[in-house]
Amino acid sequence: MNSLSVNDERLLGRLQRLGEIGRGADGRLVRLAASDAEKLGRDQFVAWLKETGIEVAVDRIGNIFGIWRPEGVADNAPLMLGSHIDTVIDAGIYDGCYGVLAGLEIIATLKESGLRPDCPIAVAAFTNEEGVRFAPDMMGSLVYAGGLDVDVALATTGIDGAILGNELRRIGYDGDMEPGFIQPHAYIELHIEQGPVLEREGIQIGAVENLQGISWQRVTVNGDANHAGTTPISMRRDAGHAAARVITFLRDRALSSNTPTVATVGCMTFEPNAINVIPSRAVFTVDLRDPDEDRLREEEAALEAFLAKVARDEDVLIEVERLARFEPVKFDRQIVELVEAAASRRGHTCRRMTSGAGHDAQMIARMAPSAMIFVPSIGGVSHNPKEKTHDTDLVAGANMLLDVVASLAKASKTAEV
Repeated sequence: MNSLSVNDERLLGRLQRLGEIGRGADGRLVRLAASDAEKLGRDQFVAWLKETGIEVAVDRIGNIFGIWRPEGVADNAPLMLGSHIDTVIDAGIYDGCYGVLAGLEIIATLKESGLRPDCPIAVAAFTNEEGVRFAPDMMGSLVYAGGLDVDVALATTGIDGAILGNELRRIGYDGDMEPGFIQPHAYIELHIEQGPVLEREGIQIGAVENLQGISWQRVTVNGDANHAGTTPISMRRDAGHAAARVITFLRDRALSSNTPTVATVGCMTFEPNAINVIPSRAVFTVDLRDPDEDRLREEEAALEAFLAKVARDEDVLIEVERLARFEPVKFDRQIVELVEAAASRRGHTCRRMTSGAGHDAQMIARMAPSAMIFVPSIGGVSHNPKEKTHDTDLVAGANMLLDVVASLAKASKTAEV
């Protein structure tokens, strides 16, 4: 199988082409879910699917599928590949798009080589993985796997007031297939690492064996606004100080732990937000992550207990809203082993690893054996225009995906090309 390789020029060229779609006059790449810019990206992806000569299908949540059904195997459960093409604001060009376009390249390479799999192969571009415009993130794959009702998702209001279902209809991607219409026998997602581990250790391939659980909460602290100069420190009900104590607690707890737990406060607002007024209100988010469910629950409980202590100490009222909760995911052991074996055959260094970010694979793992392949990210940078992976690593990862697909789909030579 190692004699077969992807068309690197085609793969890298498409990555660059898609990376220009949605780029504004200021040079920033922004392709938010169901936006005009993302429509252009979707249109290009569909054009490439049709150019490859495979079936195109769109479901009601807007997920796009390119499906290759070789003669004689059309009724078998497909092998699914994929990721997403929506982006964050001021994005890089690889996150998500690499997995989608590599999946398409694998189908094209197999078709051109005359190797016929014993099952159909589908490549998916899932809707709203980033969750920037519409919440929650990974929405399209979550709906597809049955974790969120499609009508509830379509009724979601975005940060700009738009309704997702209306926006999908407006851009022409409100499909008629029910989410879940393809029941894959396995799913594989190729992705840049978005972290520094592979580059730091000089490893070429990551065989992703699990994915961290994620707990998102919004915390609201209510105190009293008062004069910054005339109110003694001991007499304040300072919502800002209470919020600061929580941030420090979370960081100190994570730093002192010998576990991979991470905690982040990513959003914060004060009211009245004036330099000479004690904050009466502080609203902030907490992102907790750990690959072990018991530890994640422990961190949630520790936060809950500390919030209660802060409320007593600072004489403030604290409210907590759950925004999202995803349990840790363990990927399929046999697929992970296939990744390791393929790396060995290709002469690549490889290590098992945990994904710290959320991915569509964690949702599809609810319905089919799944796993991921990582390639290094330079400097560990992602969600940033400086996001970069060497071309040689991008091609190596695509060839790894090709080998694993050939093994899972048991591709064999046929007279037809």
